[in-house]
Amino acid sequence: MEKRIGTITVFIRDRAVAQHINSIISQHADIIVARQGLPFRNSGISVISLIVEGDIDSLNTLSGKLGKIPEVEVKVVVIKQK
Repeated sequence: MEKRIGTITVFIRDRAVAQHINSIISQHADIIVARQGLPFRNSGISVISLIVEGDIDSLNTLSGKLGKIPEVEVKVVVIKQK
């Protein structure tokens, strides 16, 4: 299957779900190239930015699992590799 490179951005409104998010991210470590987390304490939102590389099914599985968590919003951007 064709690999893609992209970003998955995770917006978290409730830090109580952080352990669940980290568990899912760890399960998909094979497609994660880099990770950055930033808490915006004044607004109560945290952001995790993932750089990913994998087939579209793997990327969709990861983003789908994250997006099902309450108080979490996920955005995905991908590009095909040549």
